[in-house]
Amino acid sequence: MTDVTFSTLGLAEPLLRALATEKYLVPTPIQAQAIPLILSGRDVLGLAQTGTGKTAAFGLPLLQHLSAPHERVLPNCVRALILAPTRELAVQIDESLQTYGRHLKLRHAVILGGVNQHRQVQVMRGGVDVLVATPGRLLDLITQKHVRLDLATTLVIDEADRMFDMGFIRDVRKIVSRLPRKRQSMLFSATMPNEVAHLVAEVLHEPARIEVSPKTITADKIEQRVYFVPAQDKRPLLNTLLADAAMKRVIVFTRTKHGANKVAENLEKAGHRAEAIHGNKSQNARQRALDEFRQGRARILVATDIAARGIDIDDVTHVVNFELPDVAESYVHRIGRTARAGSAGIAIAFCDPSERPSLKAIEKLVKQDLTVMAGERYGQASERQYANAKPEPGEQQRRFNRRPRGQGRPARPQAA
Repeated sequence: MTDVTFSTLGLAEPLLRALATEKYLVPTPIQAQAIPLILSGRDVLGLAQTGTGKTAAFGLPLLQHLSAPHERVLPNCVRALILAPTRELAVQIDESLQTYGRHLKLRHAVILGGVNQHRQVQVMRGGVDVLVATPGRLLDLITQKHVRLDLATTLVIDEADRMFDMGFIRDVRKIVSRLPRKRQSMLFSATMPNEVAHLVAEVLHEPARIEVSPKTITADKIEQRVYFVPAQDKRPLLNTLLADAAMKRVIVFTRTKHGANKVAENLEKAGHRAEAIHGNKSQNARQRALDEFRQGRARILVATDIAARGIDIDDVTHVVNFELPDVAESYVHRIGRTARAGSAGIAIAFCDPSERPSLKAIEKLVKQDLTVMAGERYGQASERQYANAKPEPGEQQRRFNRRPRGQGRPARPQAA
């Protein structure tokens, strides 16, 4: 059987040249399946976890379609619309399309909240070939008549399940109603709950279904660890662990925006360079924090689940779940920020007694027990005892440093 390459998939020379520059030589499974279908004009439903190459899977054939000879784009009009649930994912998609289409003369725009709309309105006055947008701000500009979708020929909805999680589905349906009925549509989602199935029926016409399931729910190269620790001891434990120089680039996840701020402040006071990112930050502040982390000027990024999907930052060595998520699937997306592009990574979970049910749900989903680094697996009765106990002097440090079963004694950490 002939090896599949981007060339054999039918992509045009300008796209192949851009891919070669980026050293993208071998298509991922979802790219190999989706690109020919989209080039043929089919609607596509793609089910795949984050990090599988979905952006190129829909972006490359989309750019090829848009590069064909066409009439001039009218003011405020859009030829192709891509909807993303978060601002960071929208920016990332646009950056990828700009990279793939560097040899094509296409007009791009990004519309998202958290920044002044003036520049977005200005860009739309000339019309654009491809628009990447978050639902809320896009709907605002449509209502203000700064954006027209009635001439769009292509729709892409990315991270559809996340759209539901974040409460955007009503806006998505309003936006879709503004599009022509005759169009090519693609929908991508990591999971397929009933709500997404209903949206598929509404948006797609006889779609080709592509499902790329990993051999394991989490990457094989992610070592998953858990520390059983009372809530009040999580901050000192984090500082202790960060004394390890091997933790070169770390994302720390919290459940709440307030929690992210407090953890980042605590880390800064302890001498660690940290940035916080969450929904209450302006888009400029969020982008600055990501840039600081991506460029290595900040060692630690403290984030809510806004960063759990779609944010592709290389060489994240560790992910720390400072607080376990309420939804087990979010844990999978969180730890997927490490061990990308074939590299290894370590995921660390802090579990206080109240989070034991969340840990059980996570271990059931990933089909494995996390390696216990400190504390003990305990039932409800011992949970209460553990939570109320006052450790002897030095006992807390012994809890932190207790080696996992079956492993040698770790080196004594230096003071944070």
